[in-house]
Amino acid sequence: MDAALAARWGLTESLLLLGAVVLLAVLLQGWWRTRRARPLAAPADAAPSQSAGERVEPSMGADPDADPSANAEAGDTLPDLPGLRPAGRRSARLDALIDALVPLVLDGPISGDSLLAHQPGTRRAGSKPFYIEGLDAETGEWDSPSPGCRYREVQAGVQMVSRGGPLNEIEYSEFVQKVQAFADAIGATPNFPDMLEVVDEARKLDAATNPLDAQLTLTLRSNSVAWSLGYIQQCAARHGFVAGTVPGRMVVPAPEEGAPPVLSLAVDSQAAMAALGADAQAAAVRQFTLSLDVPQTAQAAEPFPAWHRAANALADDMDAVVVDDHGTPLPLAAFASIAQELEVLYGQLEALELPAGSAAARRLFS
Repeated sequence: MDAALAARWGLTESLLLLGAVVLLAVLLQGWWRTRRARPLAAPADAAPSQSAGERVEPSMGADPDADPSANAEAGDTLPDLPGLRPAGRRSARLDALIDALVPLVLDGPISGDSLLAHQPGTRRAGSKPFYIEGLDAETGEWDSPSPGCRYREVQAGVQMVSRGGPLNEIEYSEFVQKVQAFADAIGATPNFPDMLEVVDEARKLDAATNPLDAQLTLTLRSNSVAWSLGYIQQCAARHGFVAGTVPGRMVVPAPEEGAPPVLSLAVDSQAAMAALGADAQAAAVRQFTLSLDVPQTAQAAEPFPAWHRAANALADDMDAVVVDDHGTPLPLAAFASIAQELEVLYGQLEALELPAGSAAARRLFS
């Protein structure tokens, strides 16, 4: 009887010891994962850097080792919005306000040729674009990898929000897989932010910016006879419109090269396709739309007045009436009300450090 009791007691001790070992292993694994997901800490003796709430702009010929806050205006800080930005980093394209950044720790400088040779074939994670940049060893500026250059730092970043919505877990996982494979190929160690934190930041950013995504569209409707596509193109050309890349679409191009168009004019796609391969006079059209994508053009370019003037000028030239989406004529007072609302919207975009027409706003609202 005593021997059986002793055997049971020995078994109990063994099970308790085994459970303690398993629990310790689980705790160590959790600690290691948390440590890997944490951004790299700056050295204790490093120079003071910007706080997590400050926007880091690309270097424009400035000393790359200088304190980035030296030329900042007083109070020039970011509101309480998401941003996973390494302190003191300047970037050519990546922006920690809208991108989740991943530093890739190198053993030493690396050539642009090597970076280009191992980049992922497609730099998209689901619907979100991601970018890879290097800190040029000679210029001290961030740039896309180029042949013949050497880079002392490399980083990747995935866009957290677009008009398709915020970055989700599946998209972030795809991004991590592609960047990990790239890092392995170049012998770098990626420092990934925690997935749940990134996805949460993306949702917050989407909630803050989605109400500011204004795209204004009005319709010009004929008062009498139908128009041919050629007639619409002729009238629109007199007011600065040029042919777009899509049939039936014309645009007022931006002053700067490569920027999105200021205004877009679109004819029904079926009518536009009917005119292809035949005389443009063959397609009969009774209405077309005139659109302004507010976040894509700087307020200083006065896109709203241009939209209003173009609508009135085309209506006068073509004997048309300007109506809203419901076919209701738009009086002058309606434009005045829209202008007031836009002033508020422009101010809100500025407060979020996403001014209309900026590179970050154009990427986010796309």
